[in-house]
Amino acid sequence: MSIQKTSLLLRWLKRLLAFLATVLWIIIIYTISQSPVPFAEQAPYCMMSTMMIFGLLSLSYKGLEYWERSESR
Repeated sequence: MSIQKTSLLLRWLKRLLAFLATVLWIIIIYTISQSPVPFAEQAPYCMMSTMMIFGLLSLSYKGLEYWERSESR
């Protein structure tokens, strides 16, 4: 695959991953907020899900950037 096509593919993969992570985060936060327990008990779940989702997104971005650097050599 040419460098230009790879760059375009990786750019769109990053956009797709960011969109999917944001949608997943909104769904999980909405599901947690519908729970009948008080907010003080919901907060740890909100924080943990946010850290996990965006941590995985960051890891995916780093992997795609590594792939992009190795393709350009």
